[in-house]
Amino acid sequence: MFPSRLIGEIEAPPSKSYTHRVYAAALLSHGSTRIANPLRSRDTDATLRSCILLGAKTRDMDGGVILEGGDLKTPEDVIDVENSGTTLRLFTAISSLIPRGYAILTGDESIRRRPMKPLLDALKDLGAECWSSKLDGTAPIIVRGGGLRGGETRISGEISSQFISALLYASTRSRLGARIIVEGDPVSKPYIDASIEVLKRFGFKIRRDGYSVFEVDGRQSGRPCDFRIPGDFSSAAFFLAGACLTEGDVRVRGLDPRLPQADSAIIDFLSRFGGCVEYSGDVVRVWGAGVECGGELDLRDCPDLLPLIAVLAARSRDRVIIRGVGHARFKESDRLDSMAVELRKLGVEVKVLDDGLEVRGAGRLRGGCVLDAHGDHRVFMALTILAASTSEGCIIEGAETIEISYPQFLEHARILGLRFEVI
Repeated sequence: MFPSRLIGEIEAPPSKSYTHRVYAAALLSHGSTRIANPLRSRDTDATLRSCILLGAKTRDMDGGVILEGGDLKTPEDVIDVENSGTTLRLFTAISSLIPRGYAILTGDESIRRRPMKPLLDALKDLGAECWSSKLDGTAPIIVRGGGLRGGETRISGEISSQFISALLYASTRSRLGARIIVEGDPVSKPYIDASIEVLKRFGFKIRRDGYSVFEVDGRQSGRPCDFRIPGDFSSAAFFLAGACLTEGDVRVRGLDPRLPQADSAIIDFLSRFGGCVEYSGDVVRVWGAGVECGGELDLRDCPDLLPLIAVLAARSRDRVIIRGVGHARFKESDRLDSMAVELRKLGVEVKVLDDGLEVRGAGRLRGGCVLDAHGDHRVFMALTILAASTSEGCIIEGAETIEISYPQFLEHARILGLRFEVI
């Protein structure tokens, strides 16, 4: 990656989190759902294959997919979620609804390290039979079919919001309905909001008391709908931050403010880091030089922004403390450790905290070193944007990881003026 200035306009890629959730809701709804603008990536394709293994029928339409759901079946094969934690959590719960037999879910090495015990324990409270094949609370996961009884369960909200989303989805088809009590202050709240918004669009009824209690009626039959997947703030955030870091001017189209997205918080963060931000309709524009930002930033509700906020902090000349992201240790990599290791290569002083990072930025960075994405797509994209703002550029290993969430990342980067060679 060579020093570059990002200037221009792109269309935001479709939202990964909404694509996952809409596919799963369509599977649980009787009839054909027309899904426009879904993201095609390794993670979302894993969810679509999971739907098909559990009984969905699909066909392509212009600009999207038609998914016919409603009648679940025992899968003919192991459900391989590859690198997708959302797929693993959602479909572990949904697999309890198959009429008979067993479902086995597994994924890559990263997935087989992710914690699953809280979700398995909660599903058992609701009448499911499910367990870790290694008996350590991690995948491979085995789920016995026969349906979900329902009832009441308690689950910690401090590890992953995906556990709560998974319980909400599966409980709509339980026999008795469910009362889900969340203990502690849940992380990533906007992702819970997104799950509920999608389920409501499909006609499922959920009552809630904030983020502490959720009540789901049983024996619900969702109704298919036409759903257009919105643009993804998570992906757009990299280029918006790139404009701030490289004194550029970037416009991203297709960002719908009406649907909850955790990473829309990037707008406020970029303002704090000195970028000029303008929001008009579905277009976000960021321009001008920024970066100076000191103090403490809470990413509890938007942990996927951690790599990007860390690279912004690296360019500051002040101390930035990033809090609320202890659960980022359980992503595609341990993102606290990954970012600390790579930023230190650039001469940035970084301290790993229990729940975040303390970054003492170095202002202008020289670069001229080899950086490693640690097998993590968001780490690769964040380091790419940072490298563009250095005086010498950097070599970054791990470009293949973008297939997980943003296959067009390098194509869009080139459109915006990022100078690079693929070796």
